Amino acid sequence: MKYRIAVVPGDGIGHEIVPVGMRILGAISQQFDFALETESFEWGAGHYAKHGHFIPEDRVAEMATFDAIYFGAVGLPEVDDTLPFKLFTNLVRTRFQQYVNLRPVRLFAGIDSPLRNKTQKDIDFVIVRENNEGEFVQSGRQLYPDRPEGLAIDTNIVTRAGVERVARYAFALAQTRRGHLTNVTKSNTMIYTLSLWDRVIAEIAEEFPDVNYRKMYVDAASANFVLHPEYFDVILTTNMIGDILSDLGGAIMGSLGLGGSGNINPERAFPSMFEPIHGSAPDIAGQNSANPIGQIWSGVLMLDHLGEKRAAEHLLAIADRVTARGVRTADLGGTAKTSDIEQLFLQEIAKAS
Repeated sequence: MKYRIAVVPGDGIGHEIVPVGMRILGAISQQFDFALETESFEWGAGHYAKHGHFIPEDRVAEMATFDAIYFGAVGLPEVDDTLPFKLFTNLVRTRFQQYVNLRPVRLFAGIDSPLRNKTQKDIDFVIVRENNEGEFVQSGRQLYPDRPEGLAIDTNIVTRAGVERVARYAFALAQTRRGHLTNVTKSNTMIYTLSLWDRVIAEIAEEFPDVNYRKMYVDAASANFVLHPEYFDVILTTNMIGDILSDLGGAIMGSLGLGGSGNINPERAFPSMFEPIHGSAPDIAGQNSANPIGQIWSGVLMLDHLGEKRAAEHLLAIADRVTARGVRTADLGGTAKTSDIEQLFLQEIAKAS
């Protein structure tokens, strides 16, 4: 089997960790008898600084011809930080109907969580974040911002169809895991949009009687991430809440550098995009010090989505073997280089060949 992958390093450390991830995925593909045919695109904030756009409009449709997009990170200090989401990340997510943002949280072997006495069995859940609606639709405006009466409006948009589709995905995912789903919401204060969100999710829950469903307000969920992460299996939540909670999830894993994610179009009508949860970190770019594990884990999610589940499970197990060896990059308090972690992965892959 051959898969066409659009590779977009983006900016900053993306130019270091994406090639590492692709080399590791290439080694795994040889072992499991499939091929990754790649084409690289130099799009991002650096492209914007030179050409005035993050991605040429006439090239967006070209990306739809690929099976998946393997993305690094986007953003540079010299480029307005409101633009990367608007002109690249959100553009791809909405154009390709990637309405599921999948962000797993797990403690890797040998890594101590900042949470005292929490182990791998306690920290193992998945955040399903609605990815096309909610608080990030960028529907709003500013009126007279420089005058005393200036005001600004952002509109939170929730549709029945949008909630139904992401909820069905999340409940089906829970059926493949431990059978628990938590709706993280704030409908006691956002009484219109999130009360509809809650109502539709409760209706969908009736279609999945084998899944234990509960609702939790985001303030309580934030506390429980720290005090009782073992409460969670699959979390279903909104665009902004999911964005915030997934970074908290990365923190309780030990570092945002470990976190991977997928922007999923479940129907496969369009390619899905896979990226680490951290940013482009231009302050450490070019130093060979970035942690590539979040990028590699994003590759695991990509393989799983493409149907190469055995390869995905094998590579995730290798990640545990690597972290168990105690070699750490700077974000985890160590001195290992990006290239050191790559070599450990390649050595573990070679052992099984």
